[in-house]
Amino acid sequence: MKKRIIAVNSNCYHGYPIEDAIAGIKAAGFKYIELTATKGWTEHVFPDQSFARLLEVQDLLEESGLIPFAMSGHTNLMDTNRIGDFVNNIRLAHFFGCEYIVSSIGEAHLEDQAVASNEVVAEHIKGLVPYLEKYDMKLVLEVHGDHGTGAVLKEICQLVGSERVLINYDTANAIFYGDVDVPKDFAGCMDKIGYVHLKEKSGGRKEWDFPALGKGYVEFPELFRLMDDAENLSPYSIEIEFTADGAKDLDEINQAVMDSAAYLRAQGFVF
Repeated sequence: MKKRIIAVNSNCYHGYPIEDAIAGIKAAGFKYIELTATKGWTEHVFPDQSFARLLEVQDLLEESGLIPFAMSGHTNLMDTNRIGDFVNNIRLAHFFGCEYIVSSIGEAHLEDQAVASNEVVAEHIKGLVPYLEKYDMKLVLEVHGDHGTGAVLKEICQLVGSERVLINYDTANAIFYGDVDVPKDFAGCMDKIGYVHLKEKSGGRKEWDFPALGKGYVEFPELFRLMDDAENLSPYSIEIEFTADGAKDLDEINQAVMDSAAYLRAQGFVF
């Protein structure tokens, strides 16, 4: 199997400090980490942290042999009042040496509550391209919420028309939000996939249940085959969000990360 980046999203350790995430991800044998900078949710790193603190995290990553290649910087990109926040996340991602910044688009509602068209969404995204160019970054738009399928994100990416704006295909969100045949939807937007959140799904479609890889019903082997057949070497980043109650303790998170690593190794991946 061809070499690609296989990472873990630090958001798996929601509710725990970044030090715990780094230790657990390293212990499972991974070399790459997706840092999470999501306001009010998981602020493992964040623009309002002191420079000394950010340097401390940077040093710990280096000592641990983990490469921060991506940052989850979710912001409502449709809220003009939040664009400054997102630009700060781009700059923070650049500080850590990341190549990718991940965000969902956000609730695409206009003042009269009408849902914004894909054309309107694309115009908002186009405004970020100069910042992506300045900081040599790729923005990968996550399958999420109102934009819960690869098909709709493919159209938005085509309208934006920049090689720096691609899809982050979240394999469980496509079920939870999009209610699609995931392999079919995945294959249909393959040419615009630039990043994949490997997220498992268990329980009912609208049940918040995202366990370790291999513990649910996402058709990962088929998705891996589709990526290989298309020679798409975009990064994979594992995201485990457990149930609505969250993980019961740190040991459960560490075990889920270990189990996910074992699952991928059984699928032939080396990392």
